[in-house]
Amino acid sequence: MPTQAEKCRQFAALHSEPSAFIIPNPWDVGSARLMQGLGFKALATTSGGFAYTLGKVDGAPTLDEKLAHCRAIAGATDIPLSADFEDGYAAAPEQVAQNVAALIDTGVAGCSIEDFDREAQSLFDLPLAVERIGAAVEAKSKLDFPFTLTARAEQLLRAGRDLEEVIRRLQAYEAAGADVLYAPFFRSLEDIETVAKELNKPLNVLAGTIQGATVKDFEAAGARRISIGGLLTFVAAKPIIDFGEVMLKDGSFDWAGQMAPYERIVELMGK
Repeated sequence: MPTQAEKCRQFAALHSEPSAFIIPNPWDVGSARLMQGLGFKALATTSGGFAYTLGKVDGAPTLDEKLAHCRAIAGATDIPLSADFEDGYAAAPEQVAQNVAALIDTGVAGCSIEDFDREAQSLFDLPLAVERIGAAVEAKSKLDFPFTLTARAEQLLRAGRDLEEVIRRLQAYEAAGADVLYAPFFRSLEDIETVAKELNKPLNVLAGTIQGATVKDFEAAGARRISIGGLLTFVAAKPIIDFGEVMLKDGSFDWAGQMAPYERIVELMGK
């Protein structure tokens, strides 16, 4: 098993490669092991997917639950794991710093901090948002290996299409020391290109919001890292709903032939 420092160096190096890479989002240890076995180079947790495993809505898990989740996945996989750390589980910068320090202790190789206050359900004012990123940067600066901090601007997802505000926020987070910049919910490749050319740090984007876009399309637009958020979690949940309804309505088990071969699951988890 690689050390945390080795995973952190591997993760940082991925962002310097010439081509963009996909960072898929497992929701538990089993899905993480499958994704590792398939050959992905890094993983990221998903707040919505993790909440689903606890029977909760996105944003409802506690800090302790998130830390335990990250520790379990990081400890069960050989590749870097980045944590969706939501709003840092605090509004105050000094508490964000303490929480990031606790997260680092779980063995993850990086994390994202968003500028949306989950409790107040509104964007943090930019000066406070920048101070929060600065506090997270200070927390990771005490390490002797490169922990990758992603600053996430929620404007497009939470407050509407305002690319100037997205750029303003991401540039401010870049200046505060973030290693990667993230703005989920772009609606066009042109919008990604507009934002990416104004940044000097790698840009992470969320797949699934631009119909038909491929890795090569995102890369050409300027993205360096591509997340999928909770997409796979809820794709996996669909057959539970669909086949559950079939069982209740028709009493049929004909769908069982569509399951993944058990041997293939064992093979991938063993890699």
